[in-house]
Amino acid sequence: MSEALYFRQLLAGRQVAVNHPVAGQMANFLYLIGDQASRQALVVDPAWDVASLLDVATADGYEIAGALITHYHPDHVGGDMFGLSIEGVGRLLESHDVPLYVNKHEADGLKQVTGVAEGDLKRMEGGDRLTLGEVPIRFLHTPGHTPGSQCFLVGDRLVAGDTLFVQGCGRVDLPGGDPDAMYASLTQVLAKLPPETVLYPGHHYGPSETSTIGDELSQNAYLRIRSLDDWRMLMGG
Repeated sequence: MSEALYFRQLLAGRQVAVNHPVAGQMANFLYLIGDQASRQALVVDPAWDVASLLDVATADGYEIAGALITHYHPDHVGGDMFGLSIEGVGRLLESHDVPLYVNKHEADGLKQVTGVAEGDLKRMEGGDRLTLGEVPIRFLHTPGHTPGSQCFLVGDRLVAGDTLFVQGCGRVDLPGGDPDAMYASLTQVLAKLPPETVLYPGHHYGPSETSTIGDELSQNAYLRIRSLDDWRMLMGG
């Protein structure tokens, strides 16, 4: 599959949204995942500067066929956050009539935050699969940061949104956060992936842009908690 896969990791404030006054501080990663034969690509969490993101895909010779949504927070999909209006999936749909693949537990929240319509959505469940040309994508439901947070497994690459960062994990103290669910997502889902799986997080919060599940199991304190009781103490529960 690696020969068929097109994959780009783009950092807001550096490769896209370079002139945005806040994007660089938020350090969101955006992704393009595509099939080299069909020249179609999916964008992961289009926000901040959708035109620049689309320009990257166009320059590489790819047409956007849909958007994969890790979760509904405005810095990932657009909307209002702390008095700041962020562009996102609404801007994408203005130029591309494509489906938004969102976890079913997150769909209503996405509509509320961004104003998109039900007809724009494809409601997904954990374990669902999507094939783009010769590129298979598996959906992993990983609640905790939000009820419908999801990760995408593309071969040996994990696009993890705000569930797992390099040497960190997503917050659980925001509306919809659930510490117990996050513990289960980390220990029962992501930690069980092959150790060579390459981690691609939703933010550049760690010492490197990528890692592996094996390295995170040995170095990430949030993956080394021995029990749910210890986890609750760490998270203030």
